[in-house]
Amino acid sequence: MNPEQIPQLLKQVSYADPRILPEDRQELQGLAALWAGVLADVPLEFAMWAVGQHYAESPFPIKPSDIAGRWRAHVRDRMNRHTGTLEPTHYPELDPDDIAGFMHTLRTERHAVIMGQQPPTPLAAITGPDAVPPDVQARLDAIGQYVPDHVRQQMALYRPQKAERERLIRQGQPDPLSVPCPWCDAAIGQPCRGRRITPGRDPEAKRHGGRAPHPSRLDAARSHPDAA
Repeated sequence: MNPEQIPQLLKQVSYADPRILPEDRQELQGLAALWAGVLADVPLEFAMWAVGQHYAESPFPIKPSDIAGRWRAHVRDRMNRHTGTLEPTHYPELDPDDIAGFMHTLRTERHAVIMGQQPPTPLAAITGPDAVPPDVQARLDAIGQYVPDHVRQQMALYRPQKAERERLIRQGQPDPLSVPCPWCDAAIGQPCRGRRITPGRDPEAKRHGGRAPHPSRLDAARSHPDAA
């Protein structure tokens, strides 16, 4: 976002929280400058969506870091689903020996994926049965999986959080840990916790086991722009 777009965003926020707009003009200019610095990499459309999501989930005033955090989760999610291999069929003019041209094309493609101008290239598009030659597929089948299923099942006992995230991905469901929790403020990638933290004891640790996401976090993951 550029500084000229910040007043429009603050006006949107003021519909839910009129206190966001100070009466003093200099104070307002300072506020806009602060938000512009924090949200420099965030598109206006996404910021407007993030404002609506925040007030649909939380009664607390929104901060620019809330919007920036949602944007980082959005970028991470799309890039995790993008292989970024620059398939020759898509870029026939690309010279593999042209390092500068290759890096420019790679950055351009990634930026298009992040901004939603191009969908992520899934792994199946490269490793699917139609993309792998029969002789190569036969060798892959002979090798088998890097981690056999029976080993993966045993490992799941010792890493239940990771196993649950893998299960959701395999089923095409959104990953709750890909977004921050609006209830307990758990960061992206971190399990949910209790709202009150007592030294040496988390009142919800036993119930949540340090893993189970709060319902509001599940709703936030489902409502994410790129949720499956």
